[in-house]
Amino acid sequence: MTRTTVYLAGLLLGCLIAGSAMAGNLGVTVLDESGKPLRDAVVFLESAQAKRMVKPLPLAQMAQRDKAFIPSLLVIPAGTNVSFPNLDTVRHHVYSFSPAKRFELKLYVGTPTNPVQFDQAGVVVMGCNIHDQMIAYILVVDTPFYGVATANGLLSINDVPPGEYSLRVWHSRLPVGAPATKQVLKLDANNAAINVTLKGLGPQ
Repeated sequence: MTRTTVYLAGLLLGCLIAGSAMAGNLGVTVLDESGKPLRDAVVFLESAQAKRMVKPLPLAQMAQRDKAFIPSLLVIPAGTNVSFPNLDTVRHHVYSFSPAKRFELKLYVGTPTNPVQFDQAGVVVMGCNIHDQMIAYILVVDTPFYGVATANGLLSINDVPPGEYSLRVWHSRLPVGAPATKQVLKLDANNAAINVTLKGLGPQ
C-alpha cells in the first residue's frame, strides 16, 4: 500500500468520524391528552436534507397469521418493497384504497411472486376482503429519521444531522385521512429530549 493510499484512507476515515460526531440523538416521549404514554405513535423528522438521504429498505414484510396482519403497523422509507406472505391455511385478499398506495392481492395462499413497492409518502390502510377484522397500517415516510414509541411512550431517533426539521407525529387513532401533527424543531450536534402531546385521538 502506497503512502498516498494510506493518506487518502486516513482522510476518508477522518471525514466519516467527523460526520458521525456532528450528528445528535433525539429522545422523544409521546403522551395522549390525558398525559398517558402513547404506544405505537410514530415520530419522524422531515426536511429537504432528510429527503435527499432516504434509502429504501432491502425488503420489508407484513405477513398474515391467525387472520391478522403481522405486524399491524409498519413504518418504511419511500421506495421500499413489501412482501405479504400468507402464513394461514385459509386464503386472504389483501387490499388498500388509500391515496398513498392503491393495490390488491387477490385471493391467495403462500407468498405472492412480486412484492409491492410503496413509493409515495403517506398512510396506507390495509384490509382483507374476506376477513373484515383484519386491519393494519403502513406509514411511508420521506426521511430516514423515524421511530415508533414503545409501551412507555418512548423512542429514540439517532444520528440526526444538525438542522431545522418538521417533527411529525402520527397514530392509528387519529381520524382517517388526518395528517400527522407537525411542529418545527431545530437540532444541533448535541443530544436532545422532548415531550410531545398528541391531540384529537379517537377511542382505543
